[in-house]
Amino acid sequence: MVQQAYDVVIVGAGADGPVAAWRLGEAGLDVLLLEAGPFHGNEQWPHPHQDAGGDSSSSVDDLSGELLDEQFTKREVEMLEKLLWGPADHERGSWLRKYPGDGIVIQAAGVGGTSLMYASNYPRAYPAAIDEQVHWPDAFSYADLIPYYKQIEEMTDVAPAPTTATEELFFRGAEAAGWDLLDEKNITSSGYRPQPNAIRQPDRKLHVSEGYEGPFTYPEVTGDTLGLAEILGSPHPIDAPFEEKAKRASNVAFVPAALRSGGVTIRPNAFVIDVLTETTLGDTPTVTGVKFRDTWSGDIQRVRGEVVVLAAGAIETPRLWHNTGLPDNGWVGRGLTHHLLDGIIGLWTEESLQNQIGTSTVDLHAGQTSAARFDYPGLGMLQPTGTQPGFGAFIGFGASRSGFAFMNDSADAPWDTMGRIAGKRLKRLLANYRRMLSLFILTDDRPKQRNGVTVAPGITDEHGPIPLINYVPSEGAIKRRDKLAEIGARILREAGADHIHRSDAPPMGIHLHSTMAMGKVLDTACEAYDVDRLFVADHSALANGLGGVNPTNTGQALALHTADRIIDRYF
Repeated sequence: MVQQAYDVVIVGAGADGPVAAWRLGEAGLDVLLLEAGPFHGNEQWPHPHQDAGGDSSSSVDDLSGELLDEQFTKREVEMLEKLLWGPADHERGSWLRKYPGDGIVIQAAGVGGTSLMYASNYPRAYPAAIDEQVHWPDAFSYADLIPYYKQIEEMTDVAPAPTTATEELFFRGAEAAGWDLLDEKNITSSGYRPQPNAIRQPDRKLHVSEGYEGPFTYPEVTGDTLGLAEILGSPHPIDAPFEEKAKRASNVAFVPAALRSGGVTIRPNAFVIDVLTETTLGDTPTVTGVKFRDTWSGDIQRVRGEVVVLAAGAIETPRLWHNTGLPDNGWVGRGLTHHLLDGIIGLWTEESLQNQIGTSTVDLHAGQTSAARFDYPGLGMLQPTGTQPGFGAFIGFGASRSGFAFMNDSADAPWDTMGRIAGKRLKRLLANYRRMLSLFILTDDRPKQRNGVTVAPGITDEHGPIPLINYVPSEGAIKRRDKLAEIGARILREAGADHIHRSDAPPMGIHLHSTMAMGKVLDTACEAYDVDRLFVADHSALANGLGGVNPTNTGQALALHTADRIIDRYF
């Protein structure tokens, strides 16, 4: 079989792979971007979950906003089925991961990766997490990221989120609790601020004082429609061209730019199962390409690359490494961080809300999913999170490490209840949904070698031994989370909440990083110490949890930095 040859082969078209592809394509390189999942909104695949469609796409003219509107519906369960980690052909079932205990991993497959189902929050890392914690190499500093942050933020239209009743209530509580309003991007002190989001600003006519009563479709409305639709896909505004969609996920912000460079080819439905190398006696192995499996036909193909970039994520990148048998210095797949999560929920009476913000409802379903935040370098962060009732019931009341609420004594706690709530009591609480405010806690989680991704012996799927994920939170992370929960409860109480509930959530892998960390497995260019011309450009390269902030901005900034280093070293 004649192998195709490229300057660079990138494994994974999630949040980070298209960023590297764009920069490398702009530099005049011939780049192949392989993605295990489908490609939505592309005319080569008009029915991406029904048939194999085309082979690859290398033209921005293939992108279609009309198709994206058809494929990214507003039906939550349908979108979960389309996006959750698994093949485009849903008849074949999801791809397996083994996560002991009651934890779960939430990731998406498809061009755009998990940025297809996230809230588009784009804070920068806390400088202290990079410059003052011990995990990053001394030769790499926070200052190295700043020019890349600026480029990413420009490409993704990052701006302070608009304020609705949810954010106003949160800001009032934070101010009353004695915290300062922060007005900077590089956070070195504690306080609250609007969330920096990669979502285009709403059309001015949607401001409440404008009294707009027209359609919420393009071109009548541009930018965000404030319809709480950022997480699962988000085709808004409907009828907009592909690149005019408000949520600047990787498929919208970077894939068109990569294709427009003229040097990038994207092949979806291509699950990479082997990294090919050659070794001269006594030398470090050198990467030569990859082997991938077509997820529709099952055919195995090889492609050659002068450089290979792994951007399959913090689980699949180390899994591929282990299954390939590449050198392991003891840190491959180790050091997993994932921001130990929790939820704090406040509920108000109508009278209490009127006293606070002059309205009778908060309405979590209106506005951007998360449009405000509280930062505490050294502890982590918390942010109001808008939800529809069903999802709110699950994350707020349906899962807990503490069992059912009636089993827990909260008499001396800053919250009134903690744990799972079910039955009539849950119905009574959710009947107050429109007067509910949820705070989502993300903890400064730091790498421990015991936590990570290996492969499960004796358990395989069509792509080899499946990933085995181990995560045991440290005592330090638990204490930091507890402190953030207390701060969140006080903010809600100061905002007049009549009842406060703490979830005490079980491990939930939504922000996964550090399993191929710079300084442990990779040098400061994110090239592997033990395999020449093999780079990593995804969140697994992050050396720690960034202090607890949402990681997409930093992961993409680092991927852009890595692409520049590839050009410097080899092209």
